[in-house]
Order: sequence, then C-alpha cells, then structure tokens
Amino acid sequence: MSTEIRPTSTGPDATRIHNIGYRNYDGARLGRAYARRSLFAQSLRGAYGLGRSAKSKVLPMILFAVMCLPAAIIVAVAVATDLKKLPLEYTNYAIFTQAIIGLYLASQAPQSVSRDLRFKTVPLYFSRPIERMDYVLAKYGAMASALFVLTGVPLVILYVGSLLAKMDFVEQTKGFGQGLVSITMLSLLFGGIGLVMAALTPRRGFGVAAVIATLTISYGAVSILQAIASSVGEDAAVKWIGLFSPITLIDGLQTAFLGATSSFPAGAGPSAGVGVIYLLVVLGLVFGSYAVLMSRYRKVGL
Repeated sequence: MSTEIRPTSTGPDATRIHNIGYRNYDGARLGRAYARRSLFAQSLRGAYGLGRSAKSKVLPMILFAVMCLPAAIIVAVAVATDLKKLPLEYTNYAIFTQAIIGLYLASQAPQSVSRDLRFKTVPLYFSRPIERMDYVLAKYGAMASALFVLTGVPLVILYVGSLLAKMDFVEQTKGFGQGLVSITMLSLLFGGIGLVMAALTPRRGFGVAAVIATLTISYGAVSILQAIASSVGEDAAVKWIGLFSPITLIDGLQTAFLGATSSFPAGAGPSAGVGVIYLLVVLGLVFGSYAVLMSRYRKVGL
C-alpha cells in the first residue's frame, strides 16, 4: 500500500500522511499462454468490429452478408426446384467470391496490425509476459480464423440447404469436407499475405492499397497469361502460370488433390504431380509470411 506526504497550510507541524490506495498485486499470474489467447480473441473479434465502434462493424458485417447471400440464393433455388445437385461446388465457392474475400482482407488486415505500428504500442506488448512469437502467432491465427469464418459459413449454408433439399448425404458430406480443406489452405495463405502487406507500413490506407494490389494485379496478370497460353494451345504452360497468384494457387491445389473443377482456361488444372509443386509453393508462402512477420516485429518491437 502506497502513501503520500502532503503539507497543509494550518501550521508547520500539521503535515499529514494520506493513503492514496495503491496496493501490490497478489492475484494469479496467468502467463504467456493467457496473454496469447487474449490477444488472439481480441484480434478475431476486432476483425468483425466486435468490441469496437458501430462504424467499425459496418464494412466487415456487410461483406460477411454479401459473402453468404449467393449461398442462401442457391439453397432457396435448390429447395424450390428440387435439384439433385448443387449448381456450384463447395470447392469453387471461394473462387467465385474471391473479390469479396480480397476486399475483406484489405480492410481488416491493416486494422489488425497497422494501428499498433502507427501508435507505437508494439513495445508495450513485448514488455512482458508476451513475446514476439506470441504476438505474431496470435495475429496470424486471428486473421486466418476470421477468413475461415468468412468463407466457411457460406459452405455450412450450402451443406444444410443440400440436406434440406434431400440431396445425397454421402456426396454432399464429402464435398463439404473437401470445401473445408480448401478454405483452410486459403485462409492460411491469404491471412499471411495480407498481414505481411499491412505490416510493411503504419499507414492503414497504404496497407489497404498494398493488399488489393497484391491480390488483384497478380490474379489479373496470371489470368491474362493463362488465356494467351490456352489460345495458342499451350495447356501445359497454363498450369505453371497458375503458380504466380494466390487464388490460382488454391484453385490448382484443390483441382489436383480434392477433385475440384478447375477455373483455368479449358479446365486445364494441374495433375497430382504438378499439384505437389502447388502444395510446396503454398506451404512456402505460409511459412515465409510467418518468417517475414517475425523479422518485421524484431525491428519494431525494440
């Protein structure tokens, strides 16, 4: 308990000692694991504006609703018309809605890390008990989890709707499982890339622009080159060109190993042999993003 000595004006011998109420903390020390979990939960909630101002909730919730809208329409049509098969495969839903995923990542990845860099609060996190690895893991895990929720809920809507429409249970369950595997890889890949781009600058606007540019320019360039290669009959080149864009990496990966229908020109998706290269590139980008973030926060955490 702390005290403070304050002189009064009633006389030279009237000095009083006031108790100002500070006490030593004698509660439980929860340690790094608790701090890491708390940062993860806070970052995940923040990715959807929870615990923040009403204005911060508008964009992520609108994008979430827009992401789910096509799935709800597909289910309504399937139930009303008694379809025997969904018109859009589970594995292709994220490819179909990639623009929404890109906008969500561009808006929320800078929110997750740029403010800490701008207001120089990162060293406060690293004072104790949390360490650099804990911070990076919590932020990366939260961003990947937020993307998994964004892309996973529409698949749940499709799956429930397919069962309500009395489609084949085994076929739909298999497709749903393949879709979950696909969006897991997408969430890890996109989450890492988005955080790396956002962590390069403390300015949120620059982070948003960097994420959008990385996703759109790479996809646009790859799509154009694939179309040109396909038009001249170079289908083998189409598969290799797909290695240079995040969304085509996921497309090729799920085509090779999950039986998905490729969106490459003329359906020229990679075989299992080439798919191994796709898998290695995806894993390299995921672990590379983590390494870059660790390096980045080694500098700003001082």
